[in-house]
Amino acid sequence: MPRNQFQRMIFALLTVIVTVHSYVFYSLYVVNGDYFLSIEGATGVIDGINRNGGVMMFGRMFPIWAVVLVEFCLAYTLECVMGSPCSFKLACKVFDPKTTHPVLFETAIICATVGLMCPAMSFLAAIIYYPYYAGFNVFTFLANWVELVCYNFPFAFFTQLFFIQPLIRTLFKVIFAKDIKNRKEEW
Repeated sequence: MPRNQFQRMIFALLTVIVTVHSYVFYSLYVVNGDYFLSIEGATGVIDGINRNGGVMMFGRMFPIWAVVLVEFCLAYTLECVMGSPCSFKLACKVFDPKTTHPVLFETAIICATVGLMCPAMSFLAAIIYYPYYAGFNVFTFLANWVELVCYNFPFAFFTQLFFIQPLIRTLFKVIFAKDIKNRKEEW
């Protein structure tokens, strides 16, 4: 759908803004919510995080906004460098974009993006959230990475396919309505 590099960057930016907030919410509330609720006196997850002193990253406690900022920078960079270009190439290996129905081709791109980005971001998360205070063990690291992929992949697949990408494509069409209209008139 994006036509030039600027539009690709905006599309990636919109995607990452929604995705990172979704994943931070999912990770803190769904995956780790019980831990934060179990902290003495915690009345909710946010309260538990605050009583905990933040979220453990790089072996230190960081506030939630720092978690979002770090994950946003990593996800945006990875999406621009690997996610978007490689997922489009993978989809083109299976489908011809000129003859394939746009919905099917976009679905192939989304599936390829999830297949690439989920293990890559989970790998980075395994590095970021590794319990360094306990010492480093490569087998613990690999187990943490596989665990994160298992938690994140179903969430990534269904949210990207049925919520995030339809929302981003709708926003993109609104933002670039004039360019899309001009492109249709050229055909």
